[in-house]
Amino acid sequence: MKNEITYFNRLIDRELVKWKNEDSHKPIILRGARQIGKSAAVRNLAKHFDYFLEINFEEAKTARDAFENSDLTPQLLCEKLSAIYEIPIIEGKTLLFFDEIQSCIPAISSLRFFYEKMPRLHVIAAGSLLEFALEEIPSFGVGRIRSMFMYPFSFAEFLEANGNMFLLEAIQKANSQNPLDSVLHEKTVYLLKLFMLIGGMPEVVATYVKKKNLLACQHTLSELTETLKTDFAKYKARTPALQIAAAFDSVIKQMGGKFKYSNNNAEYSIYQMKQAVELLLMAGLVIPVTHTSANGIPLGAEINPKFRKLMLIDTGIFQRLLGLQLSDVLLSNDFDAINKGGIAEMFVGLELLKSSSFYEQTHLYYWQREEKNARAEIDFVVQKNMDIVPIEVKSGKSGKMQSMHLFMKEKKSKMGIRTSLENFTEYGAITVVPLYAIGNVNF
Repeated sequence: MKNEITYFNRLIDRELVKWKNEDSHKPIILRGARQIGKSAAVRNLAKHFDYFLEINFEEAKTARDAFENSDLTPQLLCEKLSAIYEIPIIEGKTLLFFDEIQSCIPAISSLRFFYEKMPRLHVIAAGSLLEFALEEIPSFGVGRIRSMFMYPFSFAEFLEANGNMFLLEAIQKANSQNPLDSVLHEKTVYLLKLFMLIGGMPEVVATYVKKKNLLACQHTLSELTETLKTDFAKYKARTPALQIAAAFDSVIKQMGGKFKYSNNNAEYSIYQMKQAVELLLMAGLVIPVTHTSANGIPLGAEINPKFRKLMLIDTGIFQRLLGLQLSDVLLSNDFDAINKGGIAEMFVGLELLKSSSFYEQTHLYYWQREEKNARAEIDFVVQKNMDIVPIEVKSGKSGKMQSMHLFMKEKKSKMGIRTSLENFTEYGAITVVPLYAIGNVNF
């Protein structure tokens, strides 16, 4: 029997409890990459119910038959499922969880009817390759189903899992006028480096909390990475797994710069690489950062999809695949010497996603100007209320901000953010936020 992984609190838990307490409930589709804790979060929510029925459609043929061989009337479906599993399905008392729902397309189609016919029943669906199924369903209940987006552990969640609640509270209270105590700052920088090596995948975080052993975490990361690669064969029947693997390797090698489909060692065409990358994006393993002109809001109105960076869903997986030396990261005063592929930049992008709304799919943008003798680049551009805010990532404690000043002047930005290993401070209109606190910035 597989060992149960200890559950650690996630920020999404509060939102799920809020949903549970609403008078009527749109069914939830929990979306995100594989192995990030979706099922565990639902099982944790189940503690608030009298009854819990979890159906894994990859395993449960009888349950699939109940959906595929009859109409999708919710009351009839509930009667059948209750009889099959001998668990009462009662509105307001039962949490019904459809896991790996991509294996039963009629079950996805049924979700809209649960909201229309049984709005007080709590229904949640999730799946490791759900996005592939949703792509093939033109409309799966717009306005009747609520999507929630999940990612691996954030740095704040990692601190809480390790019992560093007082430190987390101190970070959340600190600002440029009231920086973190220097001793606490150095401790947090060390924990940040540790988190970058471990990453936020729940199984790896649990391994560290339990054993406090980085080598054990490396072994867990290796196993996890092999599992994710094995899934390549499930993405699309007509796309060879080796082609997807070649695209995956190319993403790793090009991390931190503009992605070029032609930069791969395998003998695949640009079209084949584009096809494979799109599958990795759908699976949630790869996150795009798209170029925007940033002349106004919304930022997505002036994008150039031909110019984009690609990053992995987790820094732990990235460092494991890249083969970084753990001691180099932990003992270095900055990331310059070991910052292959921009691990600091990658961390910031992921933290921006993890701190965004659970109810919409957040997109990441960067800005770049390619002019002779006037090249400039801003790592991330975000919207704060009605303002456009540039974010520049520095891997150490110093560095020039020529691109930042140029961008702010050209775009008339009221403020800019520099994030680095420095403590909280500010330089005029530019606020310095430590890397470890970028997820606390309210955008």
